[in-house]
Amino acid sequence: MDPTDYIYGLRAIIEAIDAGKEIDKIFIKKDLSGELASELFERIRQTRIPVQRVPIERINRITRKNHQGAVAMLSAVTYHRLDHLVPQLYEEGLLPFIVVLDGITDVRNFGAIARTCECAGVDAIVIPEHGSVSVGGDAVKTSAGALHHIPVCRERSVRGAVRFLRENGYKVVAASEKADINYTQADYTGPVAIVMGAEDVGIDPEVIKQCDTFVSIPMFGKIGSLNVSVAAGVMMYEVVRQRLVADMEVI
Repeated sequence: MDPTDYIYGLRAIIEAIDAGKEIDKIFIKKDLSGELASELFERIRQTRIPVQRVPIERINRITRKNHQGAVAMLSAVTYHRLDHLVPQLYEEGLLPFIVVLDGITDVRNFGAIARTCECAGVDAIVIPEHGSVSVGGDAVKTSAGALHHIPVCRERSVRGAVRFLRENGYKVVAASEKADINYTQADYTGPVAIVMGAEDVGIDPEVIKQCDTFVSIPMFGKIGSLNVSVAAGVMMYEVVRQRLVADMEVI
């Protein structure tokens, strides 16, 4: 990652937070303490910026400058709030389409998914505060700039985001190779959210419980699953296909 994507030093990070800089996460030395550290912790508590407690060696790999045990990673995008975005989409008369990513940590997969989201007309991407990829310069580059054009909502939890979407009229469809229902059998013609999980562990079972439908993409080879960015593309364009067909039937 480009060194300009980071702010290092306790006072510099506090001032960046106070100035409203969009911070993706903060790396803090495990045993960091002191008056200035306490001030930083209070700012973090107020703003809910994700924090990782790490060994000093991890921070030293980022910078050898006087970091004082703390480095902040700047976000390349301005995060949106889901509870603001959802009513806005309805007010604009749109047929909402949202992609929710549970535990996607690989920046290349995330960038590829974001690029497909933009091409498929997705209205927003939802990621959790913790256990998710960082939306930095690498992600924007991998997305071919798509992340400059599509809102990203960073929510406290995927489960809470899914529950909120359902309460606001969205059909929430989770995709996994473990499901028995073919992905083409779900109806995506209304307000819809597609949930994709990490390749290694999939979607959290507690998240699946919150979803309306659990679907799979059929596999005919010897490998049991698709790359998550490819699977997400298949799911998104089924939404596009069904909506185009529905529009033709109306005409």
